[in-house]
Amino acid sequence: MGWLDALRGIAALVVVFDHSSYTFMADFRRELMPQFNTSRYGIMVFFLVSGYIIPASLERRGCVRTFWIGRIFRVYPLWAAVVTVLLALNLLGIAEMRDVGQQSTAAVAVAHATMLQELLGTPNLLLILWTLSYEMAFYLLVVALFTVRLHQRSAGVAVTLAVLAALSVTAGVLLPASALSGLVGTGPLIAFASIAMGVAICCASARSPVLRVFGGVLGGVLALALVALNGTVPLWEGLVILAVMFLGTAVHRAENGQCTWRHTAGTAVMVVACAVGSAYWYGDDDHFTRRGWIIAFLLAVLTFGAGLLSRHRRIPRLLTGLGTISYSVYLVHPVLLAVIDTTIGRRRQDNPALEVAFFTVLLPLCLLTHRYIEAPSQTWGRRWARRVHPP
Repeated sequence: MGWLDALRGIAALVVVFDHSSYTFMADFRRELMPQFNTSRYGIMVFFLVSGYIIPASLERRGCVRTFWIGRIFRVYPLWAAVVTVLLALNLLGIAEMRDVGQQSTAAVAVAHATMLQELLGTPNLLLILWTLSYEMAFYLLVVALFTVRLHQRSAGVAVTLAVLAALSVTAGVLLPASALSGLVGTGPLIAFASIAMGVAICCASARSPVLRVFGGVLGGVLALALVALNGTVPLWEGLVILAVMFLGTAVHRAENGQCTWRHTAGTAVMVVACAVGSAYWYGDDDHFTRRGWIIAFLLAVLTFGAGLLSRHRRIPRLLTGLGTISYSVYLVHPVLLAVIDTTIGRRRQDNPALEVAFFTVLLPLCLLTHRYIEAPSQTWGRRWARRVHPP
């Protein structure tokens, strides 16, 4: 799996550059973004890798309960540590936290605890947390397909989602951001979704086959409804994100002989064509440049393909090491940037030296967070999973 670690490492570095360029390379960023959306490039690579790994993790275990234990111990400890540090720095006036508007503290806390805050009409405490909401939605959908024994249909799911994305944009279906929250209210939606998610996970992890199916379907319907009706990105892009993740799953199935490479190649062509067509048809506006998005998307797919072709080759340890700490890199860098922006301020002129210095400080810090937070929590998760479901 070294090639996947390498892809994660590359994606993390590109995302960090995208965000840090606001502070250190603003002029260069303004010229680059219309031609190449670095944020979307890195995120799409991450989503392809997640699509490849996550369903395989569930199916290898064959147990929904241990899957959720693994995910919780993989994702939440570092997330909780980073959010706690951000809140403390905000209280000290060292780092400025994003404004959450008129929402109550309890509602914001519950929404973030589900990791679905981006899909619940709640501003992210850290901007980068929005992608974790789509990751969580993907987990729920993967479990849903597994419980109803349709998990082998990854290619069909990917194509269906991609076609729906293309149809939505050609039909002119343009929902306002967080449309469902606007209709029923953010607070009630957060309450309903958090309860439904808890019930879905508990039931899907139960021993009763009936409860497992009920919980899986409930979680899958919740995830799909939130992505389609309550995202802040356009409807077509939310569906494309899910399609991309299931495309990654289809590649894994071809790799393991569960479907043909020819079938998977056809799936990839359909997903790419629908995604590019959707972006092109959607056009340009104040917050979206189709050229930059399309180039970033195509390069992300090509990067994943290049990684796949190199899977049997020796991968440089530097890249695999970056992949190992990529989650730390992804979560820690915006906190460090918040401190810099609050205390020192953003540069008025491009300064590549400061950009390099930022990476020089960030990467050793992430080695520490991985060693003392990520790695121990994953070890605890594996131990608990073995107790729940011995090998």
